Amino acid sequence: MQTPAIDSQLLIPTHEPIHGHGEAHPDHRMFGLIIFLIAEGMIFLGLFVAYGAFRVVAPEWPPAGTPELELLLPGINTLILVSSSFVIHNADTAIKKNNVKGMQFWFLLTIVMGIIFLFGQLYEYNHTGFGLKDNVFTSTFYVLTGFHGLHVCLGIGAMLAVLWRSFKPGHYSPDHHFGIEVAELYWHFVDVIWIVLFLILYLL
Repeated sequence: MQTPAIDSQLLIPTHEPIHGHGEAHPDHRMFGLIIFLIAEGMIFLGLFVAYGAFRVVAPEWPPAGTPELELLLPGINTLILVSSSFVIHNADTAIKKNNVKGMQFWFLLTIVMGIIFLFGQLYEYNHTGFGLKDNVFTSTFYVLTGFHGLHVCLGIGAMLAVLWRSFKPGHYSPDHHFGIEVAELYWHFVDVIWIVLFLILYLL
């Protein structure tokens, strides 16, 4: 039995012809990534709906005695995270021009911006004036922002993996850069989710 050709980047079947056969093997990696992001989006949607339900049935929102959320730090954090989406896109543009060094620079800058966002979130946690178990608002606040923070960590991990692999000569090129596209699309997803979170938690 013939074994499909395997992409050395992600160990996923590619369009390369199967050994001894003329036909190409379909590449479903992007489709798989989209399905994964849709599934992740459904999880967040469930959390958003739960938050909305809690808010609708509550006689007062946030409950009386809950310290008011500050807007300055989360606003700065939002600006940093949204800007990082444009930064990481430069990495994809660079690799399509075969500029590996440029791709590495933009990925490293995006990673730094993501880490700054996380530290900003931790700083906010230490100065909110309320705890996880104080009331339903504080619980949902920490669950929503914490779950998103976990995804930021996963995105940073993915970028670090891509950055590490990029130091292998020829690993990424204008024709082979799927790993870079995965990290970029995932990071855009994380940014969009945060924009929704910022709107419902801080502005509405």
